[in-house]
Amino acid sequence: MRFVVVTGMSGGGKSTALKMLEDMGFYCVDNLPVPLIEKFAELIAGPGAKLEKAALGLDVRGDLDFEDSEKALDRLRKAGYKFEILFMDANDTTLIKRYKETRRLHPLATEGDTRIESGIRKEREILSSIKKKADYVLDTSKLLTRELKEELERIFIGNEEYNSLMVNILSFGFKNGIPADADLVFDVRFLPNPFYIEELKYITGNEPAVQNYVMGFPEAGEFLDKLVDMLEFLLPGYLKEGKYQLVIAIGCTGGQHRSVTLANALYQAMKDKGNYGFSLSHRDIK
Repeated sequence: MRFVVVTGMSGGGKSTALKMLEDMGFYCVDNLPVPLIEKFAELIAGPGAKLEKAALGLDVRGDLDFEDSEKALDRLRKAGYKFEILFMDANDTTLIKRYKETRRLHPLATEGDTRIESGIRKEREILSSIKKKADYVLDTSKLLTRELKEELERIFIGNEEYNSLMVNILSFGFKNGIPADADLVFDVRFLPNPFYIEELKYITGNEPAVQNYVMGFPEAGEFLDKLVDMLEFLLPGYLKEGKYQLVIAIGCTGGQHRSVTLANALYQAMKDKGNYGFSLSHRDIK
C-alpha cells in the first residue's frame, strides 16, 4: 500500500499533482475535514483494505487551523501507518502571477488585508513545519505541465531515488537583461558568434547547423566539461543546505545562438545525473 499526502502552497500545483496521481492509478481525495483524516487512513490502509495506492490532499483554509491536520498525521505515524508527504511549492513571484491570472483571492486573505503577498507570507509560515517533514518538495516555478508529470512518474511509478532540487537551465541574451531569478550566471560571449554567418543568422541554437558551428570550437567543449564538473560538485551542497530550486542562466548577446546551444548541451549532459529534477528553457528565442 502506497499512501501519499499532497500538500503545499496554494497555487503551487497541488490540484494538478492530485489529478496526475489519479491518472497513475491513485485513489485521490482532496480537502477532507480534519476529523476524517485518521478514519480515511484506516479505511485505505487498515486490515482488509484492497487499495494499493491512495493520495490525500491537504491545504490551508482561512477558517481552519492547519496544525490540527499535522497533529492527525503525527498520530497516524505513531499508530504505525506509513505515508509519504509531497509538498508542492513555487516562488512568490510565480504564485502572485498565477493568482492574478485566475483573479482569485488568497485563502488567507482577510477583510483588513486582501493582498496576495500577505496571504502567501502567512501561508509559508503555517506550512514551514510540514515542508521540513516532506519526503519530496517539488518547486513548480519553472516546470511545464509535461515536466511535472515526468517528475511525478519518476517518483511514484519508476520509484527512482529522488532529490528535491529542481534545476532549471535557462538561456538568455544579455541585451535583454540578466534573468532576475538566476542563481548562477555564465557568459558564453567568448565564443565566435554565429549571427555573423549569413546561413546561421536567422536560425537558433536549437538547429543542428548552429550547434555544429558553436560546438566545433574546442573552447566550447572545454567550457561544457568544466561546467558539468563544477555542477556535480555544487549540487549536493545546495541540496544539503535545503535549496529546492536552482536557476542556471547561460547568456550570449541576443540569446539566440551560443547560449541556446550551450544550454541544450548542458541539459543533455546533466539530466540523468544525481536524480535531480532538470528542466530546460530559452527565454529570448523569438
